[in-house]
Formats: sequence, C-alpha cells, structure tokens
Amino acid sequence: MEENKPKVSGFRYWLDFTWEILKIVIISLAIIVPIRYFLIQPFFVKGASMEPNFLDGDYLIVDEISYRFETPRRGEVIIFRYPLEPSQFFIKRVVGLPGENVEVKDGKVYINGSELNETKYLQNIETVGNVEVKLDKDEYFVLGDNRDASSDSRKWGEVDKKLIIGRAWLRAWPVNRLGAVNK
Repeated sequence: MEENKPKVSGFRYWLDFTWEILKIVIISLAIIVPIRYFLIQPFFVKGASMEPNFLDGDYLIVDEISYRFETPRRGEVIIFRYPLEPSQFFIKRVVGLPGENVEVKDGKVYINGSELNETKYLQNIETVGNVEVKLDKDEYFVLGDNRDASSDSRKWGEVDKKLIIGRAWLRAWPVNRLGAVNK
C-alpha cells in the first residue's frame, strides 16, 4: 500500500534543496572561518633554510593562539612576517629572547656571554657571522637551522613580537613525517 504523500513541485523541491545547502555552507563557514583566522592556519615551507628539520614543501599547521597567552621560548620554531617586507612569511628558530645580549662569533652563538647549546634540535652546526646585538623588550633573534642557506637575524636584524604569527605546531605533509613539532 502506498502512502499518500503530497507531491512537491519541481520549483519548490529545488528551492528547499538550495536552502538546505545554503544552511550547511553558512554553518560550516561560521565554524571554519574563526578557526582559520584566529586559532590555526596552514603554512608551506619554501626553501632550504630550515633543513634538515623542515624541508621544502613541508605543510605545517601553525598554532596562532598560544602566543596570545605566553611568549615564544628559545628553540621554538616560529612563523612571522618578514621585518623588511611584512607581506612575506618566514619560518625560523628562536635563539635570542627579549632583553638578552646575542653574539655570533667564531662559528658559535652566545647568549649573555655563554655559548648556546643547540644539540637538542641541531647537530654539528656552525653559525657563520660576526654579530652582536642587545635585544629590546619584545624583540627576538631568530636563525634558520641550515645556517649556510638562511637569511635570518644575522642579516636583517631582530623580529618584533607583533610580527610573530604563531609557532609551528604540526607537520601535516608529507605523511611519512606527520607529527607534532616544537615538543
């Protein structure tokens, strides 16, 4: 026995269908847009300046919210706006913190006169250059992991905290290197 269902006209069917799709799109955007613009965002690594830890083409998820409640720590990998051209984004490792004296000489990095131990994240590294800087409040000294191929604070100076977008949080691509960063 068939049920007696009222037939919906073709126009009414498409109108209802379109309204349902529109509701799904609006709800999705209401969820996705705030997450994308205020919590996390994607970032593609370009170039060799962070090798061997981050390779050209790595796809990272950037945590944008942590630095609203805390400050970057030494050794963390951050994404920031390039101080000389703020429309560009860079990825580097935090080496010097606000108020510190950072010196690069004789292939080593010194913080307040003591040699910086970077063996937790880098092996057999030599930092070429001859730089000495006293960091102001809210300034950071950053270096690439591949010091020979990196344009960093040795060349263009300090990074102001207001230029920092966030910290590298998760490597999403390639799949064989999937995992958390800045542990």
